[in-house]
Amino acid sequence: MSVQLQSRPEAFRQYALRRAAELKQMVTPYLEQTNTIPTGFSHSEMYEARRAKILNYFDATLEDWDNWHWQMTHRISDPHVLSLLLPLTAKQRVEIERVGKTFRWAVSPYYLSLMDDNDPFDPIRLQGLPTHAELFDDFGEEDPMGEGITSPAPSITRRYPDRLIINVTNMCAMYCRHCQRRRNIGETDTHSPRAQLKEALEYIRANPEIRDVLVTGGDALLLSDLTLDWLLGELHAIPHVEIKRLGTRAPVTLPMRITDELCTVLAKYPPIYINTQFNHPKEVTQDAKNAADKLIGAGVVLGNQAVLLKGINHQPHVMKKLNQELLKIRVRPYYIFHAKNVKGTRHFVPRIQDGIAVMEQLRGHTSGLAVPTYIINAPKGGGKTPISPQYLVSLDNNKAVLRTWEGKYIEYETP
Repeated sequence: MSVQLQSRPEAFRQYALRRAAELKQMVTPYLEQTNTIPTGFSHSEMYEARRAKILNYFDATLEDWDNWHWQMTHRISDPHVLSLLLPLTAKQRVEIERVGKTFRWAVSPYYLSLMDDNDPFDPIRLQGLPTHAELFDDFGEEDPMGEGITSPAPSITRRYPDRLIINVTNMCAMYCRHCQRRRNIGETDTHSPRAQLKEALEYIRANPEIRDVLVTGGDALLLSDLTLDWLLGELHAIPHVEIKRLGTRAPVTLPMRITDELCTVLAKYPPIYINTQFNHPKEVTQDAKNAADKLIGAGVVLGNQAVLLKGINHQPHVMKKLNQELLKIRVRPYYIFHAKNVKGTRHFVPRIQDGIAVMEQLRGHTSGLAVPTYIINAPKGGGKTPISPQYLVSLDNNKAVLRTWEGKYIEYETP
């Protein structure tokens, strides 16, 4: 008996070693490919060279570059200027000119600096620059989420019992080619009038079940510090509003917007949650990390709402790399949104099977912190619908049959 007891630890160790070898074999394909997936940190020298070229063109300084107002006033929206800063073929330039007559485009100097000079399929270029595919879309809708029919008060979208959106601006540092609200972009940058925002606040005050308010746009952080201070202060003073959220892509497209002055404003009104939208590891740069560090220092809780985009991040290894890079800068992956059927964006919309394949390669294959919820927005204001691989195979009063993350089937008693 004592011999058997002594041999069991060794048997356990041998089993654990075999199991560790299996697990290592599972992760090997990702490890072999991960070095081929570009990240913002691995491409920092390229970014610096691109930045120098852009600064030289505008006869500007590094101090200018770090000024978000300079970045906004020098957004590139002219195909001729773009061609001087980024190599374009004649065909690409014609495409941009033609698409620009129907769908507005603009890109911040910072985001332009992240684009690859030589790769027309660079995920940063595809998100920021128009292509002909936008004009050949007879499938999409201008407002697939039905925001127009879910607005009970000016600037408000309400689809859930206890929370709502205030839409405060159509302004962005860059007009993403997959934007869900491209119908609002127009030809000029406009913020919602103060009188309209006051009506929205009155609606919130009159509905005490509203405990969570998302301020978005456009990009909420493109409001002035003064306006943000006023709006957040008004929301903070409403007793039943427990949470203020800000929707912004500034940490991705305009990280210099995260100034000390802005952080002073945000620190006054806890709790504040900011959800941003990193879609590719190349967007996770040192500048983005600096912005995240400042926001965290102001007490802001950071999350990421990636959009699953064909040709950008629909490959499982790319999405895993993105989420791991985000955790390194303390941004928690929160949602993966299936790209919406917005007019002019059909070429970005992947299959639902692609999203499920991504989730299969996240759950169990990486930290739980790096596993967001995969979401499809139900049409016409139906709200977020979570989609996941099927892990519950059957269930009765006594037993569940489960499929594990490895694809193994097990019985689980439920007395």
